[in-house]
Amino acid sequence: MGAAASSALTGLSLPQLRLSLVLPGLAQPRAAWLGAAALGLAAAAALGAAAWSSRGPRWRRRRRRLQRRLRQVGTVAQLWIYPIKSCKGVPVNEAECTAMGLRSGHLRDRFWLIINEEGNMVTARQEPRLVLISLTCENDSLILSAAYTQDLILPIKAPTANVVRKCRVHGLGIEGRDCGDEAAQWITNFLKTQSYRLVYFEPHMRPRNSKQIQDAFRITDKVAYPDASPFLILSEASLADLNSRLEKKVKANNFRPNIVISGCGIHEEDSWNEILIGDVEMKRIMACGRCILTTVDPDTGIMNRKEPLETLRSYRQCDPSDQKIYGKSPLFGQYYVLEDPGTIKVGDPVYLLDQ
Repeated sequence: MGAAASSALTGLSLPQLRLSLVLPGLAQPRAAWLGAAALGLAAAAALGAAAWSSRGPRWRRRRRRLQRRLRQVGTVAQLWIYPIKSCKGVPVNEAECTAMGLRSGHLRDRFWLIINEEGNMVTARQEPRLVLISLTCENDSLILSAAYTQDLILPIKAPTANVVRKCRVHGLGIEGRDCGDEAAQWITNFLKTQSYRLVYFEPHMRPRNSKQIQDAFRITDKVAYPDASPFLILSEASLADLNSRLEKKVKANNFRPNIVISGCGIHEEDSWNEILIGDVEMKRIMACGRCILTTVDPDTGIMNRKEPLETLRSYRQCDPSDQKIYGKSPLFGQYYVLEDPGTIKVGDPVYLLDQ
């Protein structure tokens, strides 16, 4: 009952209330009371509608989620952030899921990029030894490191005096704040091939639109320097099945997933349309077509150019109807995007949201 209705009732004693319902002479008070009650109910309805509206689409999705049946399909076994595109991954036990990928403290997934003098991205496809370079965070500083190389300490944020460079990632333009001459020289000295620079994507910069890269994505899906998607999911069962076909075993890091799932069937991740991990809801978009980068050994930085790619091609080709999308690239792992943000942890159950 609304506040106006409560006020009207307070102003009437119990005898008056009874008489107003019986005596014709009291019809006017009765009408006034009913009008006040109606106003109160209308006000309550309006407040309820406003509350519903203010909660927004995320709350409504959560309400719909509660009405669905949840079925556990696996468990989070590993979480990986790759701060610099094509460089070494950083394992974490917990990460925040944002629309543009995983975040743990100051480290964000593929928010740093190595470019050549023309501003084009450089990956392990061209420089396999990139997989030996790591970027970690310690005591509010960033640390560039690699085996047999002295570490370089960088500030968390590149100075605003540093130039903002125009870069290109898979043909699309994007900006990056230059991380300075020391970082550029460190990377150039390590690779010993040509001059390179390190840039950082700042949150106020315009991201790339995933739909311009692959039409399957939504117009709202954005990324900084990843190939196309903010999240790549792979299962331990799929990896084990691949390794059962290989002479030399490979690791999950050959495929650079963000989330590795245990406890599910082989390639079961290919069929999950929507999943729930903790309070994070994700939607599957498409499979990940694999390239020569998978043949780089993440421990040695040596590219063999054959395995595991050739074996994958023998049994993981796309349906002929999808060749316009994937061509001859074998499929391994799935691209997901965020529906509801939140935090996920190693050990979290993974639920399938029934449609």
